[in-house]
Amino acid sequence: MKSVLRPRTGHLLLVIDLAGTALFAAEGSSTAVQAHLDLLGILVLGFVTALGGGIVRDLLIGDVPPSSIRNWIYPAVALTAGAMVFVLHAYTAAINSWLIISLDAAGLSLFAVSGATKALEFGLHPLLATLMGGITGVGGGTIRDLLIGQVPKVLRSDIYAAAALFGAAMTLLCLRLRLNPVVASVAGIGSCFTLRMFAVYYHWNLPHAAG
Repeated sequence: MKSVLRPRTGHLLLVIDLAGTALFAAEGSSTAVQAHLDLLGILVLGFVTALGGGIVRDLLIGDVPPSSIRNWIYPAVALTAGAMVFVLHAYTAAINSWLIISLDAAGLSLFAVSGATKALEFGLHPLLATLMGGITGVGGGTIRDLLIGQVPKVLRSDIYAAAALFGAAMTLLCLRLRLNPVVASVAGIGSCFTLRMFAVYYHWNLPHAAG
């Protein structure tokens, strides 16, 4: 099915996607630096973290080749962010951990909203569009963690994937109420970011099975 994005909505999604790409690429490259990978490894992890979730989403909704492969701007932004982390890693190593957490939460929020919105524009049911938003937000980070031999953050972190799903659902609810797409996106991004940061600060977790 072809995308039916309106021009203004399409531009908004592009801005959100590129911002999320830069943030996640920087975060993924920083993880590669901490894992003592070489330049190629840093660029690969930055690329995968930034674009992996979107590629999986596009394959699932039938937008092939995926938009991040069709449009050179996406890999260019991801690789540029990764290269900047490599060049500046001596300075970024001392960055406060809360700043890293905040950047990760921001990237998660941006991708959750853009993923859900794109899935909805492709005609998916709101429930499935919400799931696509979650996959967009956590997919790249999951692939990154597997590549460096870690348990994916989505399985061990204080409310992470749930925050992405919450932000995606909030965006779609606002769109269902016929609010302006910009307002809906801001509401979704803000709700995901706020929930994620509160979860980290207060150590909130989803319930575990009694054992």
